[in-house]
Amino acid sequence: MKTKAISTLPLPARRALRKLGSDIRDARKRRRIRTETMAQRAFVSKPTLIRAEAGDPSVGVGIYVTMLFLLGMVDRLADLADARHDVIGQSAETARLPKRVREPRDG
Repeated sequence: MKTKAISTLPLPARRALRKLGSDIRDARKRRRIRTETMAQRAFVSKPTLIRAEAGDPSVGVGIYVTMLFLLGMVDRLADLADARHDVIGQSAETARLPKRVREPRDG
């Protein structure tokens, strides 16, 4: 049964998941790892692996992370939401900066 969060997943997010799955599949193939072997190493069933490689949003994020780890590609995961890459958040912070800075009053 699909949850409401999965069925209402925005199209750009669906595309990103499909690309992630496809990239994982390509990386597995470049390494000449069979689906059965990858599924065993990731502790998932072969159908779950196939769904993940298709970018199925119902596959848990932990499975995607495990597969990236097995492929030696997990390092970049830590930077996905890093503040250095958050252009919108940085713009919002800049907009909230005070116009002037005053000396504190002595009481």
